[in-house]
Amino acid sequence: MDAGNLEKINSLLDADVETKERIKDQVTEFDKKTRTLAGILNRIHSTQFEEMPALLDTARPVLASCRDTTASIADIIPPNQFWKWKDMWSNSLRNAVFSATLIEYLQSGGLLSLEQVAELLGINPSWQDRFALVVEDYLHGIISLVNELSRLAVNSVTLGNFDQPIKISLFVKDVFAGFSMLNLKNDLLRRRYDSLKYDLKKIEEVVYDVSLRRLAPSSKQAS
Repeated sequence: MDAGNLEKINSLLDADVETKERIKDQVTEFDKKTRTLAGILNRIHSTQFEEMPALLDTARPVLASCRDTTASIADIIPPNQFWKWKDMWSNSLRNAVFSATLIEYLQSGGLLSLEQVAELLGINPSWQDRFALVVEDYLHGIISLVNELSRLAVNSVTLGNFDQPIKISLFVKDVFAGFSMLNLKNDLLRRRYDSLKYDLKKIEEVVYDVSLRRLAPSSKQAS
């Protein structure tokens, strides 16, 4: 290689190192926020249903602050280099998707779409070549949501909320039916999808036990 070519390669390598370090700083900040959200939302397992809105109110500002971080990352990424760098923040983004969808489920009982999650996290469609919420990351977040809801189904009974497992069961069955119609080619995603079967079975066992003991409101009314 001639001297000019070597100098150009070195400058490109230096630019990559600088970009990587700047992304790393923002991802560290992103991780702090998602860990804070996880800590807050973990309290749902020991919170009475009527106290849940107040708990969610403490989580929403943290979720909203993730918008600043996604914007900062997007500003760092050079045009058309999304796929080069996305693995650096994928886990953080999946955790944010999980928190956003869990908050929405606990508030409304519904499931946020990919577009709704992206909007909540401040991800601008014009960033597509630099920063975006891809389908795989969204689906990973949804699987984590189901994992958490299977745990909540058990703990709701402990707290005396016998109706919650039935609602969770209906929601998870709907999500599982949706996943079963997807052509999942990503190996990790497919393995995690298989884990949903165990979550669904666990929830169904809770619902069966609650129904058998006639603890749920619907069961009491039917008796």
